[in-house]
Amino acid sequence: MSRRTRSRQEWEVRASTLARKTTNLIRRIVENLQVEPNPNKELIALSIGDPTTFGNLNPPEQVLQAVRDSIELNTSRGYAPSKGHYEARVAVAKYSAHQGNVHPDDVILSSGCSHAIEMVITALADCGQNVLIPRPGFSIYQTLAEGLGIVIKHYNLLPDEQWKVDLDDLESQIDDDTVAIVVINPSNPCGSVYDKEHLNEILDVASRNRLPIIADEIYEHFIFSGNKFTAISSLSQDVPVLTCGGLTKRFLVPGWRMGWVIIHDRNNVLGKEIREGLSNLSMKILGPNTLIQRALPAILEYTPQSFFDDVLLFIENQAKLAYEELRHAPGLRPIMPQGAMYMMIEIKLSHFPEFNNEFKFIERMVSEQSVFCLPGTCFDYPNFMRIVLTIPEDKMREACQRIVLFCKEHVVFSEKRKDIEEDVSITSDVQVICNNDARAA
Repeated sequence: MSRRTRSRQEWEVRASTLARKTTNLIRRIVENLQVEPNPNKELIALSIGDPTTFGNLNPPEQVLQAVRDSIELNTSRGYAPSKGHYEARVAVAKYSAHQGNVHPDDVILSSGCSHAIEMVITALADCGQNVLIPRPGFSIYQTLAEGLGIVIKHYNLLPDEQWKVDLDDLESQIDDDTVAIVVINPSNPCGSVYDKEHLNEILDVASRNRLPIIADEIYEHFIFSGNKFTAISSLSQDVPVLTCGGLTKRFLVPGWRMGWVIIHDRNNVLGKEIREGLSNLSMKILGPNTLIQRALPAILEYTPQSFFDDVLLFIENQAKLAYEELRHAPGLRPIMPQGAMYMMIEIKLSHFPEFNNEFKFIERMVSEQSVFCLPGTCFDYPNFMRIVLTIPEDKMREACQRIVLFCKEHVVFSEKRKDIEEDVSITSDVQVICNNDARAA
């Protein structure tokens, strides 16, 4: 016999609060852009942050062979410890020596870097508490947090200073409910790379306010010439740092979903509770893909440096190409990245009065030139757009030339804007006179 206190005449099956409040901002925005590309021009998508999309960038033979060898292992087919096979965690600890002293027990494997981020956020924050992330910043943090009632607050980056953190704004966002500061370095979407001096300034803020740092370093080593990557954990004297990384971007295998969390806690500030909490959370999926876990030691040890150098040189040259082309686009201001695989471009909408926002600008560019870039609002940063730098060189050049052409066809310079404003003013005055005449009649 049913124990329901009331009978139901109709079916009523509802989604949970978590399901209803979980959303991916980028997907939501992109899906709402209702526009068809120009049928006479091939669509070039500069929006997809997947380096494998166009097939021009592929992992080296050593990485593929490591997975082939793993297939033959009986231990690659069954469950692993939820934190990951010990040998795989040893390999990650060795690979991550530049971050500081890392022991295998400091490593927890995850199903990609986004899963690592999810574990760290949910280990630190309860419903109603908040985590600080950069603006512009990657939207996955909102996707992972807000459905759980964890609040995402933003601190500003400074576009005119290579996207450095606005330290005053960062500190002003901290309140009694703040549990962590997220630092994305190198940055998605900005491509910025912070030097030691600036990282120490961020650490000073965290130390003063007794807040741990979540270091999103999935693009570590993706650094262009003239810049140097420093892991923030290697500089910290007292601030606990939870570093999220993985194979995804550097090894060109995002679909293999292999990431990790590394706990840096020199003074044992986090104690047993956070370590146990992360271990408990890793049990939710019973550990990540064991096929790739068993291949991980060989992947991390035997991938040749020449592979990394070649990929990085290609992406840096793409950045230079895009910057040189787009700086000639009237009304745009590209900001040359220092690393990662993206570039942010300011759209000076005052030069494009027919468009109310960057969405309208991008929609029209798709319909006329078949070039699609991600709107800055995807990163909580209106009037900008982001492009990816991993597409083939010929497509990058073609896309940039189309963007320049689009801007030239739609830009309105100051003299012309003044004429338009005067025309609008005259039209308004005439309308007022006509309305007055009509009332008098």
